[in-house]
Order: sequence, then structure tokens, then C-alpha cells
Amino acid sequence: MLNLAKKTGIFILLVFFFGCKNPKEENLISTPKNTVSALPLNAKWPKNNPFSKEKVNLGRLLFFDPILSGNKDVACATCHHPTNGYAEFKDISIGVNGIGFGSKRVFNKPNSIPFVKRNAHTVLNTAFNGIGMANNYTPENAPMFWDKRVQSLETQALEPIKALEEMRGTNFSEAEILTEVVKRLKEIPEYKTLFTTVFSEENPINTVNIGKAIAAFERTLITNNTPFDKYMRGDSTAISLAEKEGFKLFKNVGCINCHNGPMFSDFKTHILSVPENSKLDSADMGFNKQFAFRTPTLRNLRHTAPYMHNGTLLTLEKVLEFYEDLTFKKSRNPHVKVEKIDTLAITQTVRMKDMSLIISFLNTLNDDEFDKTVPESVPSGLKVGGDIN
Repeated sequence: MLNLAKKTGIFILLVFFFGCKNPKEENLISTPKNTVSALPLNAKWPKNNPFSKEKVNLGRLLFFDPILSGNKDVACATCHHPTNGYAEFKDISIGVNGIGFGSKRVFNKPNSIPFVKRNAHTVLNTAFNGIGMANNYTPENAPMFWDKRVQSLETQALEPIKALEEMRGTNFSEAEILTEVVKRLKEIPEYKTLFTTVFSEENPINTVNIGKAIAAFERTLITNNTPFDKYMRGDSTAISLAEKEGFKLFKNVGCINCHNGPMFSDFKTHILSVPENSKLDSADMGFNKQFAFRTPTLRNLRHTAPYMHNGTLLTLEKVLEFYEDLTFKKSRNPHVKVEKIDTLAITQTVRMKDMSLIISFLNTLNDDEFDKTVPESVPSGLKVGGDIN
């Protein structure tokens, strides 16, 4: 009997250690609530482009100076202005050959230059692109653009300058424009002084340093103190009961499958069958011509309407209705067959009854406390922000 009791006791211990699961611990592991978090208090900087106040100030001037565009009428800030949350309230932007600001911007000469192909990402928090739950990202390899065609803010900063419809225009080829921009900057005494102060090299005004300066400025544009960030850092009162219920629904219906991590993005590309924008002459085939586009951040959605890669969904309600349609296997793009749509999108279960609470939660990811400083003038003497007045 004693031996039996010992064996029984050992068996009970084995079951306790190996056979039983703590309900709370099981829920913690299986529930996706642990795949989102607050943003870090500081962004990482590349080793070859460390922070300096002087570099950030130089980058700000370049960001607002239309000297970087082919026709000297478009700046980075034209479509990414701080008044608009460093994005733009248009479905797709008008770069060169445009006049006016934000949603009121129109073509100066119709049928001269096409629309920019995609919706303008906000610059806010792009310093954190690529970040995962363990904050294990490298700024040198951060994915950029809707199709992830380049990596790092330093590389991204130069791409719009080279793009025909964004900043280059028709006066210069893609191979010529950066050389032209460098030449222009070298002719401006203030830029010569600023570049020499920031970069300790013999010929500091070059394309690499232009990219570094603009990236340095963009890397300071972060919003990491939203109500959600405060909540995740321990302030249980930072979001309301309705917003907490929306957070729960956001996870339970499957939004979190792709919108996860501190940036609410897995930074992967997915095929969703977003309807085409009728303003474009041809279908946008996205990443690898698969009609796939990178998961955007859900932070600061207040500033980034309309939504999706081509701005065809005007409100958050329309976005959630689009996802509801996907659960019923409805494709809204004639070029994308239902069987090609990403499984993660098809299997989410968002419904009309959930939408208002989910949207209330998404509003906790907004933060208006970011640098909105606009220079009074730029070294070129051109219009600050381009032809937006």
C-alpha cells in the first residue's frame, strides 16, 4: 500500500507539472493580445547616420525646399505637410504640375503629368518601420513604400525626387535629376555652410548626404505617447471601457493577424483585392506584380484618410466593410481572383455590429503631439513647401 501511495503521489506530481495547464497562462499564450505593444520611447539611428541637431535642422530645410524638384515647385512637404499629419487628405497625390494645398490641390496644366500612383504614407513614426515585438529592427533595413521596393529612410528620401510624377517632372531624366539637385545646392551659400558644418568631408553636398539629412529630420517625427501607449505602459485609465472593448474585438475578429507589433503592422505584403482607383490609367500591380501591398500602420489614422494603397476607401467604416466583404469571399478588384486573396484576410470575422467599437479603439492610436514646425523661409528663397498657396 505504501508503494502504491508513493506511485500515486508521483503520478499526481507528474500530472501537475506536465499534464495540467494554467488557464490564465494558456490564455496568455493563445490570445494574440501579446502581439501589440507601446512604441519605444526612442527610435534607433543607423550607425552611419547618427543623430545631431544640426543635421535634423538641415534635413527640415531640405524637406520643405522645392529646390529638390525638377521644376522647383514641389517639396517633400507638399504631400507630407505637418498640418496634415505629414500625409495628405487626398486619395492619390498631385506632385509636379500641381497647385494648391491638401485636398484642394489640382493640376496646373491638365493632362501634362499623371497623378502620383499611390496614397501618400504619413512620415510620422516611419523611424520605427520594420519593428517587431522585441523591438528587434535595424533602421538600415527598414521596409519603405507600399511595395517595399527600398529599405531605410535614407534611401527612401531620394526616391520621390527621381519619380516623374512626384518631384522630377519632364525637364530631367531619372539619371540626371540628382546630379542637377546637387549642382543647385552647391550654388547656394547657406546650404554650402550647413552641409560643411554637418558632414566632415571634402565635398559634403552629395546625394548620400542629402538622403541622410532628410532621414535625420524624418526620424524625429514620432508619436509614441498615444492613449494606447499610455495604457500599455500601465495607465489603465488612459482608454475608456468602450475603447477596451474595441481592443478586445480588434484582436478577436483577426485584425491583429496582420496589424500587430508596436506599429500595428507586420510589414509584410498581402493580396486583398482593393478596388482600383479610376484616376489611374492602368492597374497597380504592387509588390512583384501580384497586387500585393504592405500592411500600413494603424497609428494616426486621423491624419491618413482616405485609406488603402490607392485611397479608394474614404472612411474607416468603409475599410471595415471591405474586410467584412472578404469574409464572404467577395473580390472588389477584377484583376484579383478570390482564391488569390490572403488567407489571413479571408478568415478574419469582422461584422457590422463590431465596427463602431473597433473604430473607437483605433482612435486611441492617434497622437497630435508631434513636431509641426514649418520654416519661415528656405535657403533657396523659393516658396516654403512648394506651390501650395
